[in-house]
Amino acid sequence: MTRESIAWELAQLYDLTMRLRAECPWDRKQTQESIIAYTLEETHELADAIYERQTRGDDAVKGELGDLLFQVYFMSAVAEEQGLYDLGDVAAGIHAKLVRRHPHIFGEGQAETAEDVKRTWDVIKKVSEGREGIFHDVPASFPATLLAQKLQQRAAAVGFDWEQAVDVMAKVEEETEEIAEEMAAEQAGTGDPQRLADEVGDLLFSVINLSRKLKVDPELALRRSALRFRERVEAAAATATEDGHVFEDMKLQEQESYYQRAKDSLKR
Repeated sequence: MTRESIAWELAQLYDLTMRLRAECPWDRKQTQESIIAYTLEETHELADAIYERQTRGDDAVKGELGDLLFQVYFMSAVAEEQGLYDLGDVAAGIHAKLVRRHPHIFGEGQAETAEDVKRTWDVIKKVSEGREGIFHDVPASFPATLLAQKLQQRAAAVGFDWEQAVDVMAKVEEETEEIAEEMAAEQAGTGDPQRLADEVGDLLFSVINLSRKLKVDPELALRRSALRFRERVEAAAATATEDGHVFEDMKLQEQESYYQRAKDSLKR
């Protein structure tokens, strides 16, 4: 599409959004607060479409992007109706922020690498945008994996970080040993469930930290492992059914045998 065609399509979506808000009983009833759950749902569906691009295709990603875009339009329409701001104000705001945060493009700043750009952003956030503290504006409502990543990144930005991944690996091993100690205490009748939960949390936090040092996205890595596990268990259950067995009724050792067969088969 040309720039003019894109602007026309966006204007058409704006007109449609305003009409739905005015004429549809369900849309008219919604508030920004009530629509948040749907916005988060659309975000996750977009993530699924991107992760599964090879099987679902780019049209699926495009469709999910449209669903998410409509959420922005709709929330802006609600605000416009209340006399707070409108879609144009939202666009102008993000435009100004992006220009401000890229002085190496729109000003006299210098940035040769992605790391240089990140450092510039951190300075601008603190100086120009008045954000204070090491962990400024990290929402506690973030999913736990993302929250851990963000906090670790902010700490690293001020130098509070392990030098090498091998140092973090030692921490992972240490946390694993502490869990083993808590499990032993629990078996002896002297354990504390909260202390055990805390140690498990420490281990997870350390593993996420290790992922960061190895430049592996823990969310993507865990997602891939979870989906591989699902595929293998489903394949194991299907093979068991073909052999005349019910996977759910089998003993663990038998289930594990089918699981390993499925793992080897899928790997090939």
